[in-house]
Amino acid sequence: MLQELSIKNFAIIEEVSLSFSNGMTILTGETGAGKSIIIDAMNLLLGERSSISFVRHGEDKAEIEALFNMGENPALTDKLNSLGLDFDSSSELILRREIFAEGRSVCRINGQLVNLGNLKEISEYLIDIHGQHDNQELMNSKHHIDMLDEFGDKDFIVTKLHYQKVFDEYRKIRKELTERQENEKKFAERIEVLQFQTDEIEAASIELDQDENLQEKREKLINIKIIADSLRAALLALDDENGEEGASGLNLVQSAVSRLESVSEFDPDYQELCDKASESYYVLEEVAARLEKILSDLEFNPSELTQLEERIFILTALKRKYGPDLLDVLNFLKNSQLELESLTGEESNIDSLEKSVLHCQERLLDAVNILNVERHKLADILEKDIKRELSELYMEKADFKVNFEKGKYSVRGNEAVEFYIQTNPGEPFKPLAKTVSGGELSRLMLAIKASFSRHENKTAIVFDEVDTGVSGRVAQAIAQKIYKISQSGQVLAISHLPQVVAIADTQFYIEKSSNDDVTTSTVRKLSETERVEEIAKMLAGDDLTPEAIAQAKKLLRKQ
Repeated sequence: MLQELSIKNFAIIEEVSLSFSNGMTILTGETGAGKSIIIDAMNLLLGERSSISFVRHGEDKAEIEALFNMGENPALTDKLNSLGLDFDSSSELILRREIFAEGRSVCRINGQLVNLGNLKEISEYLIDIHGQHDNQELMNSKHHIDMLDEFGDKDFIVTKLHYQKVFDEYRKIRKELTERQENEKKFAERIEVLQFQTDEIEAASIELDQDENLQEKREKLINIKIIADSLRAALLALDDENGEEGASGLNLVQSAVSRLESVSEFDPDYQELCDKASESYYVLEEVAARLEKILSDLEFNPSELTQLEERIFILTALKRKYGPDLLDVLNFLKNSQLELESLTGEESNIDSLEKSVLHCQERLLDAVNILNVERHKLADILEKDIKRELSELYMEKADFKVNFEKGKYSVRGNEAVEFYIQTNPGEPFKPLAKTVSGGELSRLMLAIKASFSRHENKTAIVFDEVDTGVSGRVAQAIAQKIYKISQSGQVLAISHLPQVVAIADTQFYIEKSSNDDVTTSTVRKLSETERVEEIAKMLAGDDLTPEAIAQAKKLLRKQ
């Protein structure tokens, strides 16, 4: 149930707070006073797109907030919890929306920020706002199948979702088959390209960082003469007895060791120097031996350099085509192999796809047959419900029918649905859009809403001037119908009909005032005396005659 509605700085409303109770609440007021603005605010709170034009002139933002007492509503509880909003049936639900003058909008549920899509999802469980646009939808047969499906229960929803899942699978595999059939040449060319690319990369037997190692080897081979000359000079310096004065580096170090040994007993420092010189000798001796070994193995091989350069050329070309580095080339190979496998695997050939389409077609046929059976059952129930509701709205001679025609498969099924009506016995059923008048359309829509309200679990229904185009006993019947709906749930209505206003449990009056070039709408709850005066004005205008007052009192007592 909607308990509180607060609107601040919204259009011409400066600040309004409304408290609601169960039953039927009516909103009345002069044309242009702001009744529709309250409905606009409620729509925005329920997830409709906002506009900066809604922010009151001169203010930074508009604020709309509503408090709901939910009671037992498992579907809503599950939805809130799935969005990460902890909620149980004993909790109150607070929706809040702020629309800023610079254009942004902020939505909150129980103080937690949510996006507009989440707010809209939650609103589907809260309030059903029915206005003139619903009548327009009713006149468009494209909406009839959705309206019929809304009449379904949880089992029907499961059946419909199963069909939609099978249909999506069929559409996907059918599209794949069609693409393969229409683009077989393109697929063959793609396979050929992928095969060439994978063969080219696989033939290179790539190892990570191999290109860096190859570059090092190449640099070594190119500079082999410089390396050899330098190493040989180093060896001669260390171990060449034919050098200057016939002494090599090793001989000189050995001579130094001998000299130090001869005096080492005289001072510990001399012994330490002798030991270090001795260590140096052995280190240099090892260096000389390794240099000799390296020089004996060192040779220039032109064919090896050629092979290295060819290998480097191949890897460079692959990096240029599939890189920029070898890791990228290997990743490209992996992705190409997967795509090639998907295009050449058994499950992707045309014969296999055709078999899959046939199999999915059989499942689709079974699913749509079940959906059609369940939908026809819904139609039978809806037809009886609507006919009963229409009889209570002084259209007892009218008959309502849900017409089915076979059509193309779509996400909704393979049958088109259109509402037909027979306004007088003996006449043929005709499409709704071509038959009913404005008053009949209002009654038919109200009959549908009344029927649906017994199946939906909305906290409140809002009727925005659904009684347009009716008067007299029909107006009285519409009043009774709206009131009947309010007995099983909360109803808020905007109306200009005294019969509808009089039957309400609570009446709010909306009025507009202007001063200093500022226009403001205010709302106040009417007392019993004020209700009599307001209904009398609806009956006789501003001239409150005793007869109008008496008639207003009679209407209120009659309810």
